[in-house]
Amino acid sequence: MLASGPNRVNEKSIATHLGSEIDKADADFVKRATGFAIGGVPPLGHCEPVTLFVDEDLLQFDEVWAAAGTPHAVFKIPGKLTDILPEHTVISVR
Repeated sequence: MLASGPNRVNEKSIATHLGSEIDKADADFVKRATGFAIGGVPPLGHCEPVTLFVDEDLLQFDEVWAAAGTPHAVFKIPGKLTDILPEHTVISVR
């Protein structure tokens, strides 16, 4: 889930989009699925394909900043975020 910073993700809405209940992922699962630690997961370059939802509010920006592989690094994505992402679905997260 790529969400705009000020937005709180509505977990019930995400579960509806998935068609099943969801739980918060633990650190081991995140590392195994993405190759990155929680707090540093970038929006692309994961070890395994993931179901990716993008907060529609992110589309209003000419650039966004995202985690860059560690909890202490970010990188700028100029232009439309969705142009660089693997398969994804744009949704309202609120």
